[in-house]
Amino acid sequence: MNTVHIIVNGLPGKMAQIVVEKAMENPTFNVLPFSLTGQEIEEKFITIKNQQFSLIKPDQRESFYNTNKALLLSSITIDYTHPSAVELNCKWYCDHHIHFVMGTTGGNRELLNQHVENSEICAIIAPNMGKQIVGFLSMIEFASKNFPHLFDGYSIEITESHQQGKADTSGTARALIPFFQKLGLDVRESDIFMERNPNIQHKQLGVPKAFLGGHAWHTYSLVSQDQTVSFQFTHNVNGRSIYALGTLDAVLFLHKKIVEEKKAGKVYSMIDVLKG
Repeated sequence: MNTVHIIVNGLPGKMAQIVVEKAMENPTFNVLPFSLTGQEIEEKFITIKNQQFSLIKPDQRESFYNTNKALLLSSITIDYTHPSAVELNCKWYCDHHIHFVMGTTGGNRELLNQHVENSEICAIIAPNMGKQIVGFLSMIEFASKNFPHLFDGYSIEITESHQQGKADTSGTARALIPFFQKLGLDVRESDIFMERNPNIQHKQLGVPKAFLGGHAWHTYSLVSQDQTVSFQFTHNVNGRSIYALGTLDAVLFLHKKIVEEKKAGKVYSMIDVLKG
């Protein structure tokens, strides 16, 4: 395969950093030394594996685009910025004809899809880039379509634990809500319990100290009305490698769609990546 040029936005954020690190270990990728970042970031540069990356703030991005237009249009952008920036970033990518992979959660997902579908680019937008987690989501979706109301009368508790700095509720947990509803469970996004306290995470949940700064532990507990039957689904992820590797697989999938199939105005999911 030809070299795939990528730009990872969201540095110096930890998720963006690990994507850069994994990409730099893979000769298929050429990581360009730039990253769109937040206006509040004080640093102008960050060094990863002896490579210096320029951090571009929102008020600098138009000038940056005009200077580096050819690079941006021949690359795929990876977005791991902040939930509050998702919608503006998506529109900016679409307006400037930049193909992208959106790993950042948050924002109005229908609006994101509309921006892409009305543009000349294509993108992958997913609440979770971990392929195995996405496979689990797909299994629950399959059950909801083929066995509707399977859990009528059951109650459900959803707990998700992430690092203290995660600003929003887990996109993975939110994505499961409509499937659980079809299975007969009375549950809404507001019922998801977010745990962000490191002491509770370590002492009560058992998250290893080494991963308090980066983990995703989810538990879905279902109990029958008479309390005689219970089911529990759990997926615990320590670190961020699973998401970084899935993101790079998503980039390769998108690159194929762009180069070989000349796709535009199309939104793909990680299910498409798994099937592709």
